[in-house]
Amino acid sequence: MADLRPIASPFVALGPSGVAVRTRLKDLTPEDEKVLRLVGAHLGSLASKDLRARCMDGLEHSAESWAVRKRDLTAQSSSRWAGSITKATHDQWAFARRGQAAHVKSLEAGITTIRHRLSLPVGHKGTKRTPGGYRSAHEWFHKARRLHVLEDRLGQVRADREAGRVHVVRGGKRLLGTRHNLDRAQLTEAEWRERWEAGRWFLQADGESGKRFGNETIRITSEGEVSIKLPAPLAGLANARHGRYVLCATARFPHRGQEWADRVEANRAVAYRIHYDTGRGRWYVDASWQIPPTKSIPLAAALADGVVGVDTNADHLAAWRLDVHGNPVGRPRRFFYDLSGTAQHRDAQVRHALTGLLNWAKACGVKAIAVEDLDFQAEKTREKHGRKRRFRQLISGMPTGKLRARLISMADATGISIIAVDPAYTSKWGAQHWQKPMADPTQKTTRHDAASIAIGRRAQGHPIRRRTTPPRAHQSDVHGHRTVQADQRAPGREGPRPRIPGPRTRSVPPDAASTRATRTPTTVRDVRSDQEWVQDSLLLTE
Repeated sequence: MADLRPIASPFVALGPSGVAVRTRLKDLTPEDEKVLRLVGAHLGSLASKDLRARCMDGLEHSAESWAVRKRDLTAQSSSRWAGSITKATHDQWAFARRGQAAHVKSLEAGITTIRHRLSLPVGHKGTKRTPGGYRSAHEWFHKARRLHVLEDRLGQVRADREAGRVHVVRGGKRLLGTRHNLDRAQLTEAEWRERWEAGRWFLQADGESGKRFGNETIRITSEGEVSIKLPAPLAGLANARHGRYVLCATARFPHRGQEWADRVEANRAVAYRIHYDTGRGRWYVDASWQIPPTKSIPLAAALADGVVGVDTNADHLAAWRLDVHGNPVGRPRRFFYDLSGTAQHRDAQVRHALTGLLNWAKACGVKAIAVEDLDFQAEKTREKHGRKRRFRQLISGMPTGKLRARLISMADATGISIIAVDPAYTSKWGAQHWQKPMADPTQKTTRHDAASIAIGRRAQGHPIRRRTTPPRAHQSDVHGHRTVQADQRAPGREGPRPRIPGPRTRSVPPDAASTRATRTPTTVRDVRSDQEWVQDSLLLTE
């Protein structure tokens, strides 16, 4: 127990700080689609050039260079389009830098692990805390070669980071690699080209409070009319005043539509993004805006009516309701999801599972859901788990970040608080203390169900054990073990205990003698006969 790491205290997670909704642009005419493609391609080329210029600046970037870039973009588009492009460029560069830092950390962890295992003899067994040596000389040889590869790779990444160089692909690195594996992706070159061009288009504009309908570049009125401010080279395509193009399609937001309409009518900032789904052949528009974070309630108030503990797994959520004393109530619930298929399918599966969880928690009357504060970034490295390829795939496929963000956002709308707890030892201790006691003859309690109890009890501040150890004085007499089992006035209290045969004394059962006397031999020679042999007394003779 001395090697256990300290357990962090649970806390109530902050609510979302922004909202994003999506709707489909229906009834677009061929002319509308042509204008959208031209505008997206033109602004996409400007965004690519601006990203290249920002990457070349590296760490030498300054406000003056930003102003020069924005001035050049304004001449080919507009001031607001230029502002949106430069802001997106800075966000993408900063995101690449964060990914670069995470890559350095991952490489350092792998190198440290390999060096430690190479320093041990071949076949040396490890412990729960530290890995042992490699299994064979063959594996040791290949890991020694891999160590040099990782060290060389780490040197390159560190040099790039110190110089401010980042490697970014507009449209996505994965889609770029698909170009060389069209057969495996089941795509033709024309289909891949369409996806590549659509992924590099730029049709997004930031909102501005005080302007008409909250956005001067991409404007959507409260009635749903969509209009776009055309860039300067494409101003001849305008069909409305002030160089604007009005689409024939109207936009209606079913989700949070009234909230969006209130912001638009009050001329508050709303950002829009128009994109094309090549797989479905449909156009969509996203609306997003910032909201003040919901003020979190105290932890004690959130736990006033109990809590629902949730254990996150690769294919389902295991949940169990706990009362205010930490006792499980009812039976566990499981909410399944399938993470195979496209990103849209995976996202829909996660939302469906979370919707079921929130509805059940609301029906139970609780105000809080306890989840683990999971982060597998340092746990899914190849060097840490070695041959456990399926385990690495398992933890890599768990949607921890997306699920946490979705759950916080959806719970905020239902008035349920999310409590984040330390995930240390919840599965192990939950199975140790709760899996067997909560088993039922008709329904089996899984390890994940037991872990949900451990998570809920940790959120409530209770120990995971079912019973706490009594005080030392209550375990026996105040000073040592009991030596007197009867009152001092009881006769024969100091005499030996009477021997009572039986299981408690690990002796023969009480009726062993009678059983042995009536037992029939198993051999034919010794079998009893019905006739009884009697010896007569000696005859008296003269």
